[in-house]
Amino acid sequence: MARSDDGRLPRKLYEKELLRLQAELVKLQEWVRSEGARVVVLFEGRDAAGKGGTIKRITEYLSSRTVRIAALPVPTERQRTEWYFQRYVEQLPAAGEIVLFDRSWYNRAGVEHVMGFCTKEEYMRFLHQCPIFERLLVEDGILLRKYWLSVSDAEQERRFRSRLDDPMRRWKLSSMDLKSITHWEDYSRAKDQMFLYTDTPEVPWYVVESDDKRRARINTIAHLLSTIPYQKVEREPLEIPARPPSRGYERPPRDMQTYVPDHAAKLMSA
Repeated sequence: MARSDDGRLPRKLYEKELLRLQAELVKLQEWVRSEGARVVVLFEGRDAAGKGGTIKRITEYLSSRTVRIAALPVPTERQRTEWYFQRYVEQLPAAGEIVLFDRSWYNRAGVEHVMGFCTKEEYMRFLHQCPIFERLLVEDGILLRKYWLSVSDAEQERRFRSRLDDPMRRWKLSSMDLKSITHWEDYSRAKDQMFLYTDTPEVPWYVVESDDKRRARINTIAHLLSTIPYQKVEREPLEIPARPPSRGYERPPRDMQTYVPDHAAKLMSA
């Protein structure tokens, strides 16, 4: 197999396999819609581990009517008084839907616990309730998958620095992200504790090595597809009809409507 000089998956090989897997994801989408299945996929990991990029490749050719990304903001004051899992329950799929969580209820086991945003009692209650909550989802027929994208400290810092110098990606970096460097060992302990309580036979954690983003995306998508018993759904054949003859319609004059300026024409004439 072709290899790049730095050991990372070569771009051409990656792009070819990614396109093949994305075609399979389209088949999965049709099966989910046809069977009325409900799929939930959680993506967790340290900041800059590659969660967003993996989700983007999964959804690239899928319908937003079937596949939805849940990336919840900081809870409101009202939500802080609710049962912790309540606002996540609202995001769960109905029949024929797939929901991808870009971070999930595991915020409580990670950033909330490490940064002191929840009490010790709330944290321990989460570790107790989470396996029960997930078992209820599975018993109700939801196909639940959990992925932990694992990035090294050196690679995380490299990605932080690249974002800091890139105006197109600077928005992806926050002060809270940078604190993950000084709290590296705290997050490591929190992750180990989280796995101890929530890596269950019913809903196991799947760890993805993500220092090589291309490899991580390919491995995650291939594994996800392998865990769901989808089949190709034969769609009803479609035929584009002949356009009927005109019945006298006349388009209004162009000067009666406001058109977007032809910016592309300026580029071509430059």
